[in-house]
Amino acid sequence: MGESRVPLMTIAGQWGRIGCLGFGGPPAHIALLRELCVQRRRWLDADEFEDAIAAMNLLPGPASTQLAIYTAWRLRGFSGAIVGGLAFILPGLFVILALAAFFLSGGAPGWARGAAAGAGAAVAAVAVHAAFGLIPSSWQRAGVSRWNRARWIGYFAAGALAAALTGPWLVLVLIAAGLLEITARVRPSRAAAHAWPVLLAAAPALAGIPALLWTAFKVGALSYGGGFVIIPLMQDDAVHQHRWMTDAEFLNAVALGQLTPGPVLHTVAVVGYAAAGLGGALLAALFAFGPSFVMVIAGGRHFDALRANRYVQAFLAGAGPAVIGAITGSAVPLALGAEHAWQFGVLAAAAVALLIARRGVVSTLVGAALLGVGAYLIGWPVG
Repeated sequence: MGESRVPLMTIAGQWGRIGCLGFGGPPAHIALLRELCVQRRRWLDADEFEDAIAAMNLLPGPASTQLAIYTAWRLRGFSGAIVGGLAFILPGLFVILALAAFFLSGGAPGWARGAAAGAGAAVAAVAVHAAFGLIPSSWQRAGVSRWNRARWIGYFAAGALAAALTGPWLVLVLIAAGLLEITARVRPSRAAAHAWPVLLAAAPALAGIPALLWTAFKVGALSYGGGFVIIPLMQDDAVHQHRWMTDAEFLNAVALGQLTPGPVLHTVAVVGYAAAGLGGALLAALFAFGPSFVMVIAGGRHFDALRANRYVQAFLAGAGPAVIGAITGSAVPLALGAEHAWQFGVLAAAAVALLIARRGVVSTLVGAALLGVGAYLIGWPVG
């Protein structure tokens, strides 16, 4: 696939526009990129764009961010990938850093704290909604075999339990599910057979990386499925292991990540701000988004071969349901992070809005924030 010669200023402007308007997470980002690249400008054909989506889903990390980088790479190579990726990421990052400074400074007014508490209370319902949206295609991928579907259920349950109970080990559970599926579907090669000792040997070395940078790298480079699967990975580190944030502050951070444009991974910048101020936020963002640039730029020419690899396909068939289970299980610690009784009422209302009334995520979070403002105005605790 050769690259087109689209001007860098055009890429900066168009990808920046998507970065400013991309409220609603990956579905919105994909729709905007398709409308731009396929329908309006005809830089890519429809089949090529769909193949790009499939290829990005083979990689760990934020799939919609990687799709933005990849499509810009297709149009202008290395320089296009850098310009397009930064234009897509930076608008939302600037917004969420400003909001982090406002909400974590300790001087936010009561109505703002109420809005954050209301939106934060709804986050657990948003997680379940995100997981439910992924189940049908993953279940269909398992096929009609009872044994395949039994394994799917097992991987889903393992991911859910890991997210709910053992946050630090979630990455290993996701990798284990993928390796088990390789063993079940394909005669394991020597490389697959020896993956376990390599993984275990690498764990102590990884643990030596400074805590904040390891947390950011982990959610950017090792989180298959992107989006909400990063939440349980971050929550245990940020709240329980290192105590950079309280449960309530973490809920607010996740809500801010949903309410701002751009990828959900921006939440890691709020964690970085809580841990080490503005410098920590920028470093966390660099370590979280950096792997996406490296993987797409270095591996873009090989994605077709990667998609056809039976070991990769088997790994994803196992890791996929574990990811969905992890997103579902993340709702448990997120719900338990609520501090006030009225927040559980907001959570219930958000669940009805998302799962029954089929409302959008952004509108549901805005409604939850307004309920939080109402709670403050009638004198209920919000801090």
